[in-house]
Amino acid sequence: MSTNGPPFLPSFRAADSAPEPGLFAFAEEFRPRTRHRYWLHALLLVLTLISTTVVGAGMAHSFAQSRPLDLGELFNGYVRMWQEPSYLLGGLPFSLTLLTILLAHEMGHFLTARYYLVDVTLPFFLPFPTLIGTLGAFIRIRSPILSKRILFDIGIAGPLAGFVALVPPLVAGVALSKVVPGIGHTGDLAFGTPLIIRMMEWVRFPGVPADDIYLHPVARAAWAGLLATALNLLPIGQLDGGHILYALLGDRTRYLSRFFIFVLVLMGAFVAYSWLLWAALLFFFGMRHPAIVDPAPLGGFRMRLAVAALAIFVLSFTAAPVHSLP
Repeated sequence: MSTNGPPFLPSFRAADSAPEPGLFAFAEEFRPRTRHRYWLHALLLVLTLISTTVVGAGMAHSFAQSRPLDLGELFNGYVRMWQEPSYLLGGLPFSLTLLTILLAHEMGHFLTARYYLVDVTLPFFLPFPTLIGTLGAFIRIRSPILSKRILFDIGIAGPLAGFVALVPPLVAGVALSKVVPGIGHTGDLAFGTPLIIRMMEWVRFPGVPADDIYLHPVARAAWAGLLATALNLLPIGQLDGGHILYALLGDRTRYLSRFFIFVLVLMGAFVAYSWLLWAALLFFFGMRHPAIVDPAPLGGFRMRLAVAALAIFVLSFTAAPVHSLP
């Protein structure tokens, strides 16, 4: 979610937890009316479908042959799709799964924001030739968020919706996975294993080391969804986790955000260099928070949701999502 940028839980607007009614009236009077550029949202979605399907086709081809992901073949897929359009069919299970997860996450934010009369755009998808075919998706919020409760609800709705959406394909994908001895030690790259995937692997393949399990492309799409969820739940600045923490702790969050960026720097130095990029981006572009008019406490229900978000973060996080093999 970007602040420059369903009702997900019906109880969000319950009488015992809603902000003062005057805030809704003020928001309705103050907020600008966003004119959605439907053509742009649709174009970005179609381009992201193509880029993720190309990646998924490369994953499906490698999986069928029980060999590690071939980066050359992965990116050659952008040429092959013109020569052999049917090649893309094998990538649809990956791409449709991943886009459904990303869409669920962003619509969680969008519908909750609309419920509170917050001016918000539809999701923008970001096609890009990465290892998953996209840089994700985001929405832009274009009016003030006046209440800690509203900020909390909008911030947490995305990770909750995305996590709920990814669990069924994750279960199915792990069930479709297979054992290929040593697969995790071959090829150019190795992928980290979040705790929830490892737990499902223990059930599906008891006693088999994680490095011997070859995840099906559907499970790999759920893995990408878990990565997006964990990154968004980092308790820093403009990320969803930063919004949740700010709603809980207020201005003290600015010091905690800097502390967690320092932790990312340490992880970048000792675990995976990619964390250095995240630390720099968040430090220079993502540290501000909206001014809060209604500082009413969150209440017990939202505190329990915050604990659930922490549990989701623990289940989704991996310290080295992707790293090169020697």
